[in-house]
Amino acid sequence: MRYRFLILVTAFGVLLTSTTVIAQDDDVIITVDSTNLQFSPSDITIKEGQAVRFFWSGELLPHNAVSTDGLFDSGDPSRNVDYRFVFEIGMSGSYEFVCEPHEQLGMVGEITVQPMNETQDESEEKDPENSESSKGQSYFTSYGLGLIVLSISVLLLFRYETLKSTIFRKK
Repeated sequence: MRYRFLILVTAFGVLLTSTTVIAQDDDVIITVDSTNLQFSPSDITIKEGQAVRFFWSGELLPHNAVSTDGLFDSGDPSRNVDYRFVFEIGMSGSYEFVCEPHEQLGMVGEITVQPMNETQDESEEKDPENSESSKGQSYFTSYGLGLIVLSISVLLLFRYETLKSTIFRKK
């Protein structure tokens, strides 16, 4: 029973460390929330000239990101994806995208691209994650926490195995 718990905790630690991403300039990063088969975030608002980066690594299931109008395509579904698409001047509008293998399960998202000349005051109030103050910051999942959980799990597993072998030697 304890052994299964340790495996579960270790898997959780690996999951936490699997999506470490650092943004370039003002790219908006979209990752995968594997526990809910969702994009994270699933709805974003950007300006023309900005890029969207689809990034995931070490996922249990393969995913991709494909716009429903054929504008962009991250390729075949994969457990590791690092795909960047720039929305050039003149590409304002809304773009729906899907994960092809999981579209029927609701793994969809939407990118709203505002014209370059519009102010972003309204969108900053709605989505503080994309505000001016967050540009250039690192977007990452709790990498440190994942490493700690993983280290503790390995330590507990080692101690459990040592204790088990000691008990069986005494008999």
